[in-house]
Amino acid sequence: MGAHSPGPLVRVRNLVKHYDTRRGLFGRLTGRAGVLVKALNDVSFDVGRGETLGLIGESGCGKSTLGRAVLRLHEPTSGRVEFGGEDVTALDADALKEMRRKMQIIFQDPYASLNPRRTVAEIVGLPLKLHGLARNRRELRDKTAAIVENVGLKTAHLDRFPHQFSGGQRQRIGIARALILNPDFIVCDEPVSALDVSIQAQIVQLLSDLKREMGLTYLFISHDIAVIGYVSDRVAVMYLGEIVEMGPAEAVLERARHPYTQSLLSAVPEIDRPGRRRHVALRGDLPSPLSPPPGCKFHTRCPLATDICRTVAPKPTAVGPDHTAACHLVENNVELAS
Repeated sequence: MGAHSPGPLVRVRNLVKHYDTRRGLFGRLTGRAGVLVKALNDVSFDVGRGETLGLIGESGCGKSTLGRAVLRLHEPTSGRVEFGGEDVTALDADALKEMRRKMQIIFQDPYASLNPRRTVAEIVGLPLKLHGLARNRRELRDKTAAIVENVGLKTAHLDRFPHQFSGGQRQRIGIARALILNPDFIVCDEPVSALDVSIQAQIVQLLSDLKREMGLTYLFISHDIAVIGYVSDRVAVMYLGEIVEMGPAEAVLERARHPYTQSLLSAVPEIDRPGRRRHVALRGDLPSPLSPPPGCKFHTRCPLATDICRTVAPKPTAVGPDHTAACHLVENNVELAS
């Protein structure tokens, strides 16, 4: 995706997120004690300035939870998130609001993420009002119109409501809302998965163009390997709340070392051409985060699992420049790729 300046903008260390299943309506405690959904387990990574880190994995593996925990839309159970060297997890409400100007999110569902009772001008301009960044109505309107045009809509759209737009147009409204504060970092949470295939490429290209023009940094979440391969500088592969492989996009997608990554690639015929890598069939369903398997969490579905996989959790092991995989076969120098 192009060059980016050195040094991490976002640094995540040992992030953990558990949900108490006893909490029901209005956060009240219900049911028996001690039942936790272990959504994230000791997740660590950096995102460099100007970089796109692609985060991929099956539905239910914790990708969206991770994106929201990084922004403190979900409070982490433990761990640390630094943005520009500042500990986001330690900020009070006022400081966090100020930090929100620099960290934004584009949501997955453009139908659910827009208030149907507000016009485009109200939706996109609201962050400016909340942060006091428009001196008067004219300035508010002008700034809103400028960003709406920047995402490919027209100023004539400003006074329309979300139901008057197509899915792709609604997502452009969501993108404009995320960009109106001129942030540095954006979590793109499955931004094209709810759109028609014919529209997905347009939105992906728009996000790529905006990244280059505005000097943005992305954490790009998707379950689509083709999208991740197109937008990402580096790729992190998540399985059941843990990052099992991470490295430069080309290395991970062309020379995957973790059996789970290989299984994801095996399911995509356009990417998995004969002779390029071992086919690893993905067996069964994702285990419940209420009761994750011991040892390597992937061992219940991995055709290459051995006894140690069932009892001991593997640690990330270097398999190339800036490329790691958490797998006992990698630790023991067993070559997985054909």
